[in-house]
Amino acid sequence: MNNKFIIYQIFTRLYGNRNTTRKPWGTIEDNGSGKFNDFTQKELKRIKSLGVSHVWYTGVIRHASQTDYSANGIPTQHPSVVKGKAGSPYAIADYYDVDPDLATDVDKRMKEFEALIARSHKAGLKVIIDFVPNHVARQYQSIAKPEGVIDLGADDNTNDGFNPQNNFYYCPGCDFVTPLAYDGEPYKESPAKATGNDAFTPSPSVNDWFETVKLNYGVDYWTHYGHFDPVPKTWQRMTEILLFWAAKGVDGFRCDMAEMVPAEFWAWATEKVKFNYPEIIFVGEVYDPNQYRRYIHSGFDYLYDKVGMYDTMRSVICGYGSACNITGAWQATDDINQHMLYFLENHDEQRVASDDFAGSAIKGIPGLVASVLMQDNPFMLYAAEEYGERGMDAEGFSGKDGRTTIFDYWSIDTLCRAENGELTAEEQHVFDMHQKVLGIARKEKAIDGDFYDLMYVNPWSAHFDNNKQYAFLRKKDNELLLVVCNFNGIAADINVNIPAHAFEFLSIPEKKTTATDLLTGEKQAFEFKGDSSVSMVVPAFSARVWKMSFREAKKATSKK
Repeated sequence: MNNKFIIYQIFTRLYGNRNTTRKPWGTIEDNGSGKFNDFTQKELKRIKSLGVSHVWYTGVIRHASQTDYSANGIPTQHPSVVKGKAGSPYAIADYYDVDPDLATDVDKRMKEFEALIARSHKAGLKVIIDFVPNHVARQYQSIAKPEGVIDLGADDNTNDGFNPQNNFYYCPGCDFVTPLAYDGEPYKESPAKATGNDAFTPSPSVNDWFETVKLNYGVDYWTHYGHFDPVPKTWQRMTEILLFWAAKGVDGFRCDMAEMVPAEFWAWATEKVKFNYPEIIFVGEVYDPNQYRRYIHSGFDYLYDKVGMYDTMRSVICGYGSACNITGAWQATDDINQHMLYFLENHDEQRVASDDFAGSAIKGIPGLVASVLMQDNPFMLYAAEEYGERGMDAEGFSGKDGRTTIFDYWSIDTLCRAENGELTAEEQHVFDMHQKVLGIARKEKAIDGDFYDLMYVNPWSAHFDNNKQYAFLRKKDNELLLVVCNFNGIAADINVNIPAHAFEFLSIPEKKTTATDLLTGEKQAFEFKGDSSVSMVVPAFSARVWKMSFREAKKATSKK
């Protein structure tokens, strides 16, 4: 097993739910909810068998919801400041508590989560949870905070629109006005707090993150000046929260909208957390490529490569982008590649098989192969992606948008049918390919080795369509992988050029050899010589992963 990280994102509320009622705008009584206890040792072993190294349990920390748990001492939330019946997992209501929807026994919900951490570790899986640093629910109130912890906003001066020692931003003299119509007792908030997406107004629109309140890290958004000395109280309180969860055995944090929080905070907080827990990892949601290096230098281990690799790969899968653009996407972050997290799906993005993306998960297979195998940085997949889940349900607040809902009580069709052995032939093929590709990534030592992009010697020709095919080599010790991806809907009979420089740089001897396709088990004879080509047929919307073994030639002293 090599060092490749494979992160499996699980929307915890949906994953184990097998209630197939799926009533739009349904309550938890109508549609049910997944539980921590659904992750049995058997289920965790199945997840591990995919090649997964880390599980990101999404939506663990207690967030605003329209479900009433007041009988368990949990404060209710006003419906006009909650998105959907189940609520957004990014509108945190108590940073020190877990979602009661996920508990079999609500009063023992934290113990059930701690037991899940232990089971995950026993199965050989690392645990990642969300850290939502930029905003909280409008009615944030911690009932589970440790003794001595001061609640967010409890000692704010609400007469100040901005005060570097406040936890929130305020609109003095103004009452909050919710954009959602509501017939009952109106929600009251005075003075109004600024909204999570930097809407410094008492009257946010329905398109704003109106259900959330922006946290104040000492940045004056009127002057864009940071007041970081003395250290803002928000820095201290949010770092205490990170340490609280790290102490429970969490192995990493996926940090929501990390770039909306100043890099100075991250440098301060990650240093303190890693001093106590050196192995913990931070994964940041950062979308501005100009900010990548700044946030990596501030303590992030990995960043979403959304604007670069994801957007490029999506365009190639959909057929309006050229496969040769993949080269430019990885080159743009080559100096920080080990920190970039590749993915094809997550809870924010549309499902590959949705009508709004590719329309079929089969079309995504070559993108999967390229994303997973071309570098040694981490890859993330979203639960049910491996079955080609379409995400085309109109669940309620989420609507029919090609995404799996994060706001509604629901269950995931393919996960339910997979458990009952009811997958279609196409879905089974998609699963088999995911299992093979992820297995290659975790087991083949060449994936820990050198990467060599072959596109510069494979321009468009009658024997290679660089708009539809992408080719590269991976090499470590005496093992070589030749990977050729075909994004076309027809099989490709192609010749792949391999330059002399590849033989020199990767220490490949020139010889005849027999290669095995790790995806099909097929064998083929190749004659490997510098500045020549090898011929093959690559199936439609698929790939070849040819594995060969050589004795090492003398290593080149210069790199092209």
